[in-house]
Order: sequence, then C-alpha cells, then structure tokens
Amino acid sequence: MSLAAGGGGIGLLGAFLATRLMETLLFGVKATDRATFGGIALLLLGVAFFACLVPEPRATKIDPVVALRYD
Repeated sequence: MSLAAGGGGIGLLGAFLATRLMETLLFGVKATDRATFGGIALLLLGVAFFACLVPEPRATKIDPVVALRYD
C-alpha cells in the first residue's frame, strides 16, 4: 500500500504539471480542479487498498520457507 500511496503522490504531481499542456482541452472545469484531483486520487487508492486486501489472508497462511522453495 505504501507503493500505491507513493505512486499516487507522484501521479498527482505529474498530473498537476501536465494540466498546463492540456488546459485547452478541458471544458467546464478548471485545469487544477481540487475536487477532481482529490476524487480520482482517493478512488485509485481505494482500488489499490482492495487489491492488497484480497490476497493478504492467503499469503499470510503460507510458510515463507515453503514459498521460497516452490518452483
């Protein structure tokens, strides 16, 4: 989840910088609309959270030594 949060921060910074290039393509919203930026960031972090949550119980039941020896 920490990788997803870091990627989200980098993505927000990149998106904020890219708005200068895309400003003419946006209609009805400002290029730096906080609700859009925040909503999409929360949506993507929520998806990443559930993607981490689903395989977690199965992964904690496996012995690490057995997992490392598996071909």
